[in-house]
Amino acid sequence: MAEINSLIKYLDEHREDRGLMASLRRGLRLKGGLAPEVSRIVQGRLAENASWWLESAYYLIAPLYAFHNQPGGDGNMGDHFRALCEPGEDMPSSIERRFMFLLSSGPDEINDSLRQAISLLRSKQVPVNWGELLQNIIDWKHPNSERRERVQKEWARRFWRSRLPENSSPETTN
Repeated sequence: MAEINSLIKYLDEHREDRGLMASLRRGLRLKGGLAPEVSRIVQGRLAENASWWLESAYYLIAPLYAFHNQPGGDGNMGDHFRALCEPGEDMPSSIERRFMFLLSSGPDEINDSLRQAISLLRSKQVPVNWGELLQNIIDWKHPNSERRERVQKEWARRFWRSRLPENSSPETTN
Protein backbone atom coordinates (compact mmCIF):
# COMPACT_ATOMS: atom_id res chain seq x y z
CA MET A 1 0.00 0.00 0.00
CA ALA A 2 2.96 2.32 0.55
CA GLU A 3 3.76 2.24 -3.18
CA ILE A 4 0.17 3.08 -4.03
CA ASN A 5 0.14 5.99 -1.63
CA SER A 6 3.44 7.13 -3.14
CA LEU A 7 2.00 7.45 -6.66
CA ILE A 8 -1.26 9.10 -5.65
CA LYS A 9 0.51 11.37 -3.16
CA TYR A 10 2.94 12.47 -5.89
CA LEU A 11 0.10 13.14 -8.33
CA ASP A 12 -1.90 15.04 -5.70
CA GLU A 13 1.12 17.18 -4.84
CA HIS A 14 1.62 18.03 -8.53
CA ARG A 15 -2.06 18.41 -9.48
CA GLU A 16 -1.52 22.09 -10.39
CA ASP A 17 1.57 21.39 -12.55
CA ARG A 18 -0.10 21.89 -15.92
CA GLY A 19 2.98 20.76 -17.86
CA LEU A 20 3.25 17.50 -15.94
CA MET A 21 -0.47 16.79 -16.22
CA ALA A 22 -0.37 17.47 -19.98
CA SER A 23 2.57 15.14 -20.44
CA LEU A 24 0.86 12.39 -18.43
CA ARG A 25 -2.32 12.75 -20.51
CA ARG A 26 -0.28 11.76 -23.57
CA GLY A 27 -0.39 8.26 -22.14
CA LEU A 28 -4.12 8.13 -22.86
CA ARG A 29 -3.39 7.90 -26.59
CA LEU A 30 -0.94 5.01 -26.36
CA LYS A 31 -1.66 1.36 -25.65
CA GLY A 32 -0.78 0.64 -22.07
CA GLY A 33 0.00 4.30 -21.40
CA LEU A 34 3.57 3.75 -22.55
CA ALA A 35 4.43 7.38 -23.19
CA PRO A 36 7.95 8.21 -21.98
CA GLU A 37 6.49 10.92 -19.73
CA VAL A 38 4.29 8.34 -18.00
CA SER A 39 7.19 5.90 -17.65
CA ARG A 40 9.26 8.57 -15.93
CA ILE A 41 6.60 8.98 -13.22
CA VAL A 42 5.52 5.34 -12.95
CA GLN A 43 8.92 3.69 -12.95
CA GLY A 44 10.21 6.14 -10.37
CA ARG A 45 7.58 4.90 -7.92
CA LEU A 46 7.74 1.15 -8.42
CA ALA A 47 9.96 -1.28 -6.58
CA GLU A 48 12.45 -3.23 -8.67
CA ASN A 49 10.44 -6.43 -8.19
CA ALA A 50 6.98 -4.91 -8.81
CA SER A 51 4.44 -7.29 -10.33
CA TRP A 52 3.25 -6.78 -13.90
CA TRP A 53 -0.32 -6.14 -12.70
CA LEU A 54 0.88 -3.39 -10.33
CA GLU A 55 2.89 -1.79 -13.12
CA SER A 56 -0.03 -2.08 -15.54
CA ALA A 57 -2.38 -0.41 -13.05
CA TYR A 58 0.08 2.47 -12.57
CA TYR A 59 0.33 3.01 -16.33
CA LEU A 60 -3.46 3.14 -16.51
CA ILE A 61 -4.14 5.36 -13.51
CA ALA A 62 -1.45 8.05 -13.96
CA PRO A 63 -2.80 9.36 -17.32
CA LEU A 64 -6.41 9.07 -16.14
CA TYR A 65 -5.58 11.07 -13.04
CA ALA A 66 -4.04 13.77 -15.21
CA PHE A 67 -7.20 13.78 -17.35
CA HIS A 68 -9.58 14.19 -14.38
CA ASN A 69 -7.80 15.34 -11.23
CA GLN A 70 -10.68 17.13 -9.53
CA PRO A 71 -10.10 16.79 -5.76
CA GLY A 72 -12.61 15.42 -3.29
CA GLY A 73 -13.38 11.89 -4.46
CA ASP A 74 -14.74 9.52 -1.85
CA GLY A 75 -15.73 5.86 -2.01
CA ASN A 76 -15.32 3.61 -5.03
CA MET A 77 -16.59 3.52 -8.61
CA GLY A 78 -20.01 2.35 -7.43
CA ASP A 79 -20.28 5.52 -5.35
CA HIS A 80 -19.01 7.66 -8.22
CA PHE A 81 -21.57 6.26 -10.65
CA ARG A 82 -24.31 6.59 -8.05
CA ALA A 83 -23.37 10.29 -7.80
CA LEU A 84 -24.36 10.62 -11.47
CA CYS A 85 -27.98 9.84 -10.50
CA GLU A 86 -30.33 12.40 -8.99
CA PRO A 87 -31.41 11.46 -5.45
CA GLY A 88 -35.00 10.27 -5.26
CA GLU A 89 -35.34 9.79 -9.01
CA ASP A 90 -35.26 6.61 -11.05
CA MET A 91 -31.81 5.59 -12.13
CA PRO A 92 -31.20 6.57 -15.76
CA SER A 93 -30.84 3.42 -17.84
CA SER A 94 -27.87 4.94 -19.67
CA ILE A 95 -25.93 5.32 -16.40
CA GLU A 96 -26.83 1.80 -15.32
CA ARG A 97 -25.80 0.38 -18.71
CA ARG A 98 -22.44 2.14 -18.56
CA PHE A 99 -21.88 0.90 -15.03
CA MET A 100 -22.77 -2.67 -16.01
CA PHE A 101 -20.38 -2.42 -18.97
CA LEU A 102 -17.60 -1.38 -16.58
CA LEU A 103 -18.46 -4.16 -14.13
CA SER A 104 -18.42 -6.83 -16.81
CA SER A 105 -14.96 -5.87 -18.10
CA GLY A 106 -12.26 -8.48 -17.83
CA PRO A 107 -8.64 -7.72 -17.00
CA ASP A 108 -7.86 -7.14 -20.69
CA GLU A 109 -10.86 -4.85 -21.22
CA ILE A 110 -10.75 -2.75 -18.06
CA ASN A 111 -8.37 -0.13 -19.51
CA ASP A 112 -10.81 0.94 -22.24
CA SER A 113 -13.86 0.63 -19.99
CA LEU A 114 -12.25 2.70 -17.27
CA ARG A 115 -11.19 5.41 -19.74
CA GLN A 116 -14.80 5.74 -20.82
CA ALA A 117 -16.03 5.76 -17.21
CA ILE A 118 -13.56 8.46 -16.16
CA SER A 119 -14.51 10.53 -19.19
CA LEU A 120 -18.16 10.37 -18.11
CA LEU A 121 -17.33 11.27 -14.51
CA ARG A 122 -15.22 14.18 -15.70
CA SER A 123 -18.01 15.49 -17.93
CA LYS A 124 -20.36 15.52 -14.91
CA GLN A 125 -17.68 16.87 -12.54
CA VAL A 126 -17.82 13.83 -10.24
CA PRO A 127 -14.49 13.52 -8.40
CA VAL A 128 -12.69 10.17 -8.17
CA ASN A 129 -11.08 8.55 -5.15
CA TRP A 130 -7.80 7.76 -6.91
CA GLY A 131 -6.16 5.82 -4.08
CA GLU A 132 -9.14 3.47 -3.85
CA LEU A 133 -9.39 3.17 -7.61
CA LEU A 134 -5.71 2.32 -8.00
CA GLN A 135 -5.98 -0.45 -5.40
CA ASN A 136 -9.15 -1.75 -7.09
CA ILE A 137 -7.47 -1.85 -10.50
CA ILE A 138 -4.46 -3.69 -9.08
CA ASP A 139 -6.88 -6.28 -7.72
CA TRP A 140 -8.81 -6.31 -11.03
CA LYS A 141 -5.66 -7.14 -13.00
CA HIS A 142 -4.32 -9.65 -10.46
CA PRO A 143 -4.12 -13.25 -11.76
CA ASN A 144 -6.32 -14.41 -8.86
CA SER A 145 -9.81 -13.74 -10.25
CA GLU A 146 -11.28 -13.76 -6.75
CA ARG A 147 -9.68 -10.39 -6.14
CA ARG A 148 -11.42 -8.93 -9.22
CA GLU A 149 -14.72 -10.50 -8.17
CA ARG A 150 -14.42 -8.94 -4.71
CA VAL A 151 -13.99 -5.50 -6.29
CA GLN A 152 -16.88 -6.07 -8.70
CA LYS A 153 -19.19 -7.04 -5.83
CA GLU A 154 -18.15 -4.04 -3.75
CA TRP A 155 -18.71 -1.62 -6.64
CA ALA A 156 -22.11 -3.22 -7.34
CA ARG A 157 -23.04 -3.06 -3.65
CA ARG A 158 -22.21 0.63 -3.42
CA PHE A 159 -24.08 1.44 -6.65
CA TRP A 160 -27.30 -0.55 -6.28
CA ARG A 161 -27.78 -1.14 -2.57
CA SER A 162 -27.77 2.53 -1.73
CA ARG A 163 -30.51 3.07 -4.32
CA LEU A 164 -33.11 0.99 -2.45
CA PRO A 165 -36.33 2.95 -2.00
CA GLU A 166 -36.83 4.21 1.55
CA ASN A 167 -39.97 2.13 2.12
CA SER A 168 -38.37 -1.17 1.10
CA SER A 169 -36.34 -3.41 3.31
CA PRO A 170 -33.36 -5.35 1.99
CA GLU A 171 -33.24 -9.12 2.27
CA THR A 172 -31.38 -10.41 5.30
CA THR A 173 -30.69 -13.81 6.77
CA ASN A 174 -31.08 -14.63 10.43
